[in-house]
Amino acid sequence: MHDVHLTGFGTYVPDETVTGEQIADRSGIPETVVVEKMGIREKHVCLPDDDHVSDMSVVAAEKAIADAGCSPGDLDLVLYHGSEYKDYVVWNAAAHVAERIGADNAYAHESYTLCAGAPVAIRHTAAQLRTGDIDTALLLGASREEDLVDYDNDRSSFMFNFGSGASAMVLESTAIEGVEERSCARVLKSAAVTDGRFALDVILPAGGSKHPPSDETVSEGLHTLDVPNHESMKERLAAVSLPNFLTVADDALEASGYDRTDLDFVALTHMKRSFHELLIDELGVGSEGSYYLDAFGHAQSADQILAIDAALDSGDGPTDGDVVLFLAAGTGYTWAATVLEWRA
Repeated sequence: MHDVHLTGFGTYVPDETVTGEQIADRSGIPETVVVEKMGIREKHVCLPDDDHVSDMSVVAAEKAIADAGCSPGDLDLVLYHGSEYKDYVVWNAAAHVAERIGADNAYAHESYTLCAGAPVAIRHTAAQLRTGDIDTALLLGASREEDLVDYDNDRSSFMFNFGSGASAMVLESTAIEGVEERSCARVLKSAAVTDGRFALDVILPAGGSKHPPSDETVSEGLHTLDVPNHESMKERLAAVSLPNFLTVADDALEASGYDRTDLDFVALTHMKRSFHELLIDELGVGSEGSYYLDAFGHAQSADQILAIDAALDSGDGPTDGDVVLFLAAGTGYTWAATVLEWRA
């Protein structure tokens, strides 16, 4: 079995931003609640005719490939694990990105775990790399689901943090000579759990086979994200979310030969500030061992690499030898974690 290493990564966020003050004005929620409680100082958003998920993925991919010191022709796999809301429906964004970056030797496919996508995509791809099925893979995550947010719908207010951005990671097997010398991190074990009782709690009411798009669905405003039973979901989620986050974190750490006392940095999905603080305190890292994405918002499965990149830019990111946890949750509801050993 081969070891697997993260050899390069890259990010992209659009220049356009929306501030917490603007979200407060549009939604009627007090600015202090938006900024302090929801944790949105600002977030990056896409202009209507620019920065589709394939465009953002291409930029992030080119950065990651350059960072890894490889070439597009070296890639065996291009995997897109980002938002299902993309340039077109019923469409393989991974294939389009592979073509645009010149990954002519790669096969391309997509994987959806919504906002839990990064740890799960790493887990699946690392398994292929360890067995020698492939040697080099490019993982892409991008989102512009801010387009789907209705600020007049208070049932969906927990999604007002949705922003736009992309991330890319190059994973390589030690079957390739020199991988360890180019490594950013060694990829270890993962864990995940799903509670399907939440499967219908967050939906886009129209556009699928149950309610195909029509003049009526458009006029009734059924093409934005909704939480039909908001209070019920909130009550049920409060009882299980923290335990499930901690379960997948502990399981991934134990499988990797570690526990919470060894943990140095957590790259975490953007969430309300108080829950973020509670979670990192439970994990024993505190604010110095995490990066809060209040200047980015929530860019779905791009969050983990966005947090790593921003933390490193600020000088507070992981350093050589640190144990790093990618920790995420996605509606549906899936909680997922992957452990990495960081290298300078």
